[in-house]
Amino acid sequence: MHMADALLSPAIGGTFWAASAGAIAWCAKKVQQGLDDRNVPLMGVLGAFIFAAQMINFTIPGTGSSGHIGGGILLAILLGPYAALLTIASVLVVQALFFADGGLLALGCNIFNMGFLPCFLAYPLLYKPIAGSGKSRRRIAIGAIFAAIAGMQLGAFGVVCETVLSGISALPMHTFLWAMLPIHLAIGLIEGLITASVVTFVWQARPEILDCAAGAHPQSSAPITKVLICLAVAAALISGVCSWFASKAPDGLEWSIARVTGQKELAAPLAGIHGSLAGLQEKTALLPGYGFRNSGQEPAVHLEGQSAWPAVDPGATVAGLVGGGLTFLLIIWLALVFRKRRRAA
Repeated sequence: MHMADALLSPAIGGTFWAASAGAIAWCAKKVQQGLDDRNVPLMGVLGAFIFAAQMINFTIPGTGSSGHIGGGILLAILLGPYAALLTIASVLVVQALFFADGGLLALGCNIFNMGFLPCFLAYPLLYKPIAGSGKSRRRIAIGAIFAAIAGMQLGAFGVVCETVLSGISALPMHTFLWAMLPIHLAIGLIEGLITASVVTFVWQARPEILDCAAGAHPQSSAPITKVLICLAVAAALISGVCSWFASKAPDGLEWSIARVTGQKELAAPLAGIHGSLAGLQEKTALLPGYGFRNSGQEPAVHLEGQSAWPAVDPGATVAGLVGGGLTFLLIIWLALVFRKRRRAA
């Protein structure tokens, strides 16, 4: 659901940059006040895990579309909404700067849609009431599924509203909504099942992690090494190997645009802020599209002329591992800054 700059006007993009920056500052203050050093590795590893998971587009049967998880609900359940927003924002910043996934003008919208809406609407309004005290595996799983679906629907609705408010495309709101919401309902259901699986695994291994995230009690002194190792290994395997098996079908947003306009992507203006940010992103994107820049390699094909699957791609492997590592380091650096400021205060 990463928006491209072509969908936005500078006014709307700038407005959501400001809104997301304000939300990040607010969350940073909250996290700084209550930061537990034992939570820092969990934030970093979960950030790397979400980066890896978002590389894997899964096919939506019968549609010709694909999707990937947003991750906001998963992070909110395991970290709490404030740390979750900082973590998903770190993921999106790394994706936009180093992999050209999502536009720089659209970064504020992407943080708002994939971070703020699930963390501060779907999580408190759906997950927490359904999961209750967090002592039932069934209620936790059901809460995770419904909250993930709601978070994805809210994000999709946000994309439509931001695009229509920008007024630079011919995408009619009702037609765009009828394309976006059903396909993201299916994507949200799959994300919900994935989220429920990960959350129940963590709950079985260390239930106090969920209690701490929900504010029930401070983090216990019990080690969470097992959880960290499992998530780190999963992130490495997903980004390093499973990325070869990702669906090549257009994602839900691209698919919806194609149904409405007949083209996969809208062309962004070449002049003004769009052109300037596109030029900046071209310079910072070390591995654009999660692959080597100008590698000159053509994908392997079958005799029928179709791209081979799985697409064994060293570039994707390197991009996944580098991206996960950069996300981990960015989150750890932020945590160190918070700790230094708290001690200074």
